[in-house]
Amino acid sequence: MPELPEVETVVRGLREPLVGRRIESVWYEREKVIQMPSAEQFRARIVGQTVNAIKRRAKYILIMLDHDILAVHLKMTGRLSVAAPENQPPEDRWIRLRLGLDNGEELCFSDARRFGRVYLASTLEEITPKLGPEPLEDVFTPEVLAQQLRGRSKLIKALLLDQSFVAGVGNIYADEALHRAGIHPKRTSDSLTRAEVERLYGTIRTVLNEGIERQGASINWYRKPDGTKGQSQDHFYVYGREGEPCLTCGTPIIKIWVAQRGTHYCPQCQPER
Repeated sequence: MPELPEVETVVRGLREPLVGRRIESVWYEREKVIQMPSAEQFRARIVGQTVNAIKRRAKYILIMLDHDILAVHLKMTGRLSVAAPENQPPEDRWIRLRLGLDNGEELCFSDARRFGRVYLASTLEEITPKLGPEPLEDVFTPEVLAQQLRGRSKLIKALLLDQSFVAGVGNIYADEALHRAGIHPKRTSDSLTRAEVERLYGTIRTVLNEGIERQGASINWYRKPDGTKGQSQDHFYVYGREGEPCLTCGTPIIKIWVAQRGTHYCPQCQPER
């Protein structure tokens, strides 16, 4: 599933072709792709509105319109692209929603497995569940992370995947951050020392910023809006490297399961205590 760096890359790639465009038509394959409101209400409300800005909150793409927010969650296989109908990328052939624009192009939502969802609401609170702090914003500090951890006794990897704990971190970047911080993914949150919390704070921000700089990880379905791949997958320390030597110490990377997610770590650099 695309995580913060992938979603941020999509947001940045959509701004140039979308901001200032007016939505003139709606086509959808099945009503189910529109989570809220009803498909007919969606059509009636969105047509005629102009795209004023595009933002990200956690893993949601937020397209700010005149009166509403168009929110998209890509889930596992969702992709967004803007192009004329005759120039749609062949990779985006599973189109579930088309929004016709005033310049003849279309904003298309392609989703092979149909898990992605589209929302239209007047406020963000109608769309998103309770979300934790944004890890790349100034309000997220070591003290905030320590406060989030206080009073909890949960596996740290599972906690990093909890979007109400910190927004936007997923399986890939949780593994990478824990490795660089030297923390075993099955450590409990209440076992972390202050020094470890500060290291984890720094590595979370580092791996996310590097992910954005490399325009995301194209491991399976994720692509940028222009159809090209990101490069983060070429720079992982542990994720997807089961059995390969650790780049730090040479010990083979191990894969285990935490919170029902495949989890990669180095047993030498991240000892279980």
